[in-house]
Amino acid sequence: MRTLYIGVMSGTSLDGVDAVLADFSTSGLRTLGHSSLPFSKALRHTLLELNRSGANELHVSALAANELALLYAHAVQDLLNQTGYLPNDISAIGAHGQTVRHQPGLHDGIGYTLQINNPSLLAERTGIRVVADFRSRDIAAGGQGAPLVPAFHQHMFGADGQTVAVLNVGGMSNLSILNNGQAAGFDCGPGNVLLDHWCQLNTGQAFDRGGAWAAEGQVNPALLEYLMREPFFKFSPPKSTGRDLFHDDWLNAALAGCAPLTAVDVQASLTALTAQVCAEDVLRYAPHAARLLVCGGGAYNLYLMQMLQQRLPGLPVQSTEEHGLPPLQVEAAAFAWLARQTCLNLPGNLPAVTGAAGPRVLGGIYPA
Repeated sequence: MRTLYIGVMSGTSLDGVDAVLADFSTSGLRTLGHSSLPFSKALRHTLLELNRSGANELHVSALAANELALLYAHAVQDLLNQTGYLPNDISAIGAHGQTVRHQPGLHDGIGYTLQINNPSLLAERTGIRVVADFRSRDIAAGGQGAPLVPAFHQHMFGADGQTVAVLNVGGMSNLSILNNGQAAGFDCGPGNVLLDHWCQLNTGQAFDRGGAWAAEGQVNPALLEYLMREPFFKFSPPKSTGRDLFHDDWLNAALAGCAPLTAVDVQASLTALTAQVCAEDVLRYAPHAARLLVCGGGAYNLYLMQMLQQRLPGLPVQSTEEHGLPPLQVEAAAFAWLARQTCLNLPGNLPAVTGAAGPRVLGGIYPA
């Protein structure tokens, strides 16, 4: 069995595509290459608009899926060029797609999740088989379809005799709790999604690099308290969320209920929201953790990392880079691992995490 897999990920931050070439020839994982490609402004706008109902959305989503698959194919070719491998050397590509709706359990008791993707086109353009649509089978089995990464986090970061917490801060934030070979996890709430939106709206920059702009402001206690009233934060796991809940209208409603604030103070308060929600979940569900490992784009937000450390005194808050995998490679590597699980006919979900009726082999396979 070939041991090389490619994982391709584009998250709710809508900043672009990350792809990694992963080698599973050892007991862990070794990344051989990493490609990162930005979304065009037009594609980002289209994907953002598809998070809501709109005119001609079936046509728009189909064309967006084609464009996204071609960008994925570009990232895959970039990896092959970097490493010198050929398509026949790669066992499969795990391609998550771009989540635009996530409503498990709603409407008819089953719900759905929708990731924009065209895995057939990706397989055609790369000559490599593709595994896609990972979340739907878990939802069909009564689960949330998310988060799927705790099983991979256990594979990569689990430590015998210790509890390790792994916090992924992408568009949304999710927490994995690894304890002596067992993994638990759930979505905490917004990660970068509101931070990026507010920064783009007020500065024209796609994101607050290093949290430098937020660090110039002051956290407003009244706004933070208002935001923390969101019922989702008090739900018990299993739970998952997305832009269906945390979007600009949600933020605007909160701002309308508070006294006027400067833009920079709102940014500081939104950073505090992400830190507060995540820290409270760590304290509630992993009070004896030996360390908190942070991945995703949030690991590079120094202001956010400082806020997490302040709220978790005595607990080392570290980047996953200190433990063998750079933060922007973790999720893409996770989908390489999930593709491997599927190709080996092994489960990719953890029922205790998602709430599914049992372990399931996830995804559909699109042959080369």
